[in-house]
Amino acid sequence: QVQLVESGGGLVQAGDSLRLSCAGSGGTFSMYPMGWFRQAPGKEREFVAAISWSDISTYYADSVKGRFTISRDNAESTVYLQMNSLKPEDTAVYYCAGTTRTRWPQVVPSGYDYWGQGTQVTVSS
Repeated sequence: QVQLVESGGGLVQAGDSLRLSCAGSGGTFSMYPMGWFRQAPGKEREFVAAISWSDISTYYADSVKGRFTISRDNAESTVYLQMNSLKPEDTAVYYCAGTTRTRWPQVVPSGYDYWGQGTQVTVSS
């Protein structure tokens, strides 16, 4: 059973940067494609970014393309989300997730099997 723990959230101003981390344990982390999702109050959980198990392929939501970068370090069982040029509309709880599905990318929450507890990101204007 894979366990995921996010960290790195916080309160920042518009235009600032943050790097989120997601540490995995309890399974073969390097075999799973990973994704980041976010959920703002009153809204559904939405896809942000995904990365293949080999770190070769990445995929982004249009809303973050060019500002966010997903990466992973399989030796450290960690996936990252570098967020630059943050906007108030990026405010949400951010979740990392792992999938055992073979189809890639998975861009809906139901496509993921393992989830972290989330980390809050708040961007003030």
